[in-house]
Amino acid sequence: MAVLWKSIQSVLVVVLIMILGYVLRRKGWFDDKFGGTISKFIKNIALPASIFVSVLSRLSRDQLVSFSGYLVYGFLSVIIGYLIAFLLVRILKVRPGRKGIFVNAMVNANTIFIGLPLNIALFGDQSMTYFLVYYIVNTVSTWAFGVFLISNDDPTKPKQTGHNKIDWKKVLPMPLVGFLVALVFLLLNIPILKISFVDSTLTYVGNLVTPLSLIYIGIVLADAGLKSIHFDRDTIVALLGRFILAPAIMVGIIVAAGHFGASMPTLASQTLIVQSATPMLAVLPILANEAHGDVAYATNVVTTSTVLFIVVVPILMTLIQFV
Repeated sequence: MAVLWKSIQSVLVVVLIMILGYVLRRKGWFDDKFGGTISKFIKNIALPASIFVSVLSRLSRDQLVSFSGYLVYGFLSVIIGYLIAFLLVRILKVRPGRKGIFVNAMVNANTIFIGLPLNIALFGDQSMTYFLVYYIVNTVSTWAFGVFLISNDDPTKPKQTGHNKIDWKKVLPMPLVGFLVALVFLLLNIPILKISFVDSTLTYVGNLVTPLSLIYIGIVLADAGLKSIHFDRDTIVALLGRFILAPAIMVGIIVAAGHFGASMPTLASQTLIVQSATPMLAVLPILANEAHGDVAYATNVVTTSTVLFIVVVPILMTLIQFV
């Protein structure tokens, strides 16, 4: 019961910060330009810093080698998830401006702010190695592929000129640059974070990602009105994909691997399953805003998935006992 309460608390923190952004926007503390300004700051400054620090502080070269085998499970589940999501986009005829959001909502998860505290609450610090497996998979999936699906789904693109030129900002988004640079520092064993002021600066800036992202969601909700929270077809399918399909794919891969003689510690399999079922990325509305996409839809799926996760947690805890 104590573990369940800790898990629910991690979700409540997210909801309360969203409410803060909503209330302050309604009271006029944030002007019309504030949301757009913080979205650029988060994507281009805070997120790269956060990813850089997370990789270097939570990973080592030995860990990269030791759990490389588990990465196969994670990447395979993500690839299958993308294929199914693409198929659903075609079947449901999801409209431009929300296609990339829909796919990301089904495949990529909020691993750091919800997934990490949830995993520690459920399994303790001994599960961190396996958590990092999913963290790497989710980071690469989001910033090496998922972000392109949203930027390429920009409904204003046909009106733009010079589309034949390579936009390096989209080919190498800053969060992906942060991840790649961190890998270079990790593999070369450059102890950059041992320099105190560098570590503190990057950590402070990186820590702004989640609260500002959630405040941004609250701002969007305030502008759209609470009535904008609804369960239309695309939202329901995305939620089913995140909470049912994604963990089911992971379970299927683990079970199939077991039939072929591959063994996995119970803690590893449970960690991967739990992480595959966490809510949607808090930065989805920001990515949608940057690509002129359906920000209201992105906000709706993030908000509904976060709130519903309070119900999903106890169900998930019950089911993983049988894996």
